[in-house]
Amino acid sequence: MKSCRNTLVAAAATTALTAGLLLTQAGTGNAAPAAADSAPSSITTVSSGWSIPWGLSWLPDGSALITERDSFKLFKLTQSGTRTQVGTVPNVVTTGGEGGLMGLAVSPNWNTDHYVYLMHTASDGNRIARMTYDGSDLSDYKALVTGIKKNKYHNGGRLKFGPDGYLYATTGEAQTPDLAQDKNSLNGKILRMTTDGKPAPGNPFGTLVYSLGHRNPQGLTWDPQGRLWEAELGNSKYDELNLIEPGKNYGWPTCEGTCSTSGMTSPKRQWSVGEASPSGVTYADGALYMAALKGERLWRIPVDGTSAGTPKAYYTNSYGRLRTVETVPGKNTLWLSTTNADNNGGEPDGADKVFQVELK
Repeated sequence: MKSCRNTLVAAAATTALTAGLLLTQAGTGNAAPAAADSAPSSITTVSSGWSIPWGLSWLPDGSALITERDSFKLFKLTQSGTRTQVGTVPNVVTTGGEGGLMGLAVSPNWNTDHYVYLMHTASDGNRIARMTYDGSDLSDYKALVTGIKKNKYHNGGRLKFGPDGYLYATTGEAQTPDLAQDKNSLNGKILRMTTDGKPAPGNPFGTLVYSLGHRNPQGLTWDPQGRLWEAELGNSKYDELNLIEPGKNYGWPTCEGTCSTSGMTSPKRQWSVGEASPSGVTYADGALYMAALKGERLWRIPVDGTSAGTPKAYYTNSYGRLRTVETVPGKNTLWLSTTNADNNGGEPDGADKVFQVELK
């Protein structure tokens, strides 16, 4: 009876997700209290002394876990700014470019299972792994998804749990554009999986693949209606903000930006690469917030249903390369991190910061 009930629950969740009816649940780090079209009003430093902080995911107590890409370390950061090293993730390697320890996602059931999910580069490619963090120690490494090709650049790397309880991952095309159109490849895709790394029920091709035609996606978030939005680094012309639907093809390498080719889906918004080169994206109070690397700014994009309104930039050239932005659970507040110590930023180790942005 329990197995039958679980099957029915999973089927119902999948149907609701496809229809765009699911509400964001606690633990995804995307929902914020309703307010009236707020915007960034102030920014303060939560913590400094970081070296390429990449992924950020919230623990139930309101503190965050944060990865450092090149040191392979995992840290806990409280909202008061206290930083503690949790551990070092094994089996991680760099690529001399953008690979290393990237995204992470705290289990929605962390209070009972203590699981933390990580995406990283290994000797044989990029992979998704699971570890146990009991509040003090990091242990029990287990690889869940392997076979994601790596390269110096275009490794994707974002992990987030959706409102349906499944784990989503972004993968780059590993500097091999044709992989993005290959349904049998895990590269250039958004993946959707169970907590054991298996294809989630309702996936469009019966595999891990949820959508295809992506170049180097690094941002994922959901709005309160359960719609999935994605930020993607373009090549030389356009970066993209896409509204993701299962089985859709987002064009790369046939298209960069708006696409008129039959069977391919155009972005909801696009930017020149000098204005954006986006990484993280989050939803808060009627808008998407997108962190820009080369563009060195935070974009606010109002959303109304499936439409994305006119973007507005904040903090342009004020804090350098902005990598990750996440909504603080239960608050109309963002955390925003830099990666100025990476190859493109050129700053020394320890130059990066985590900021808090108040929305009013």
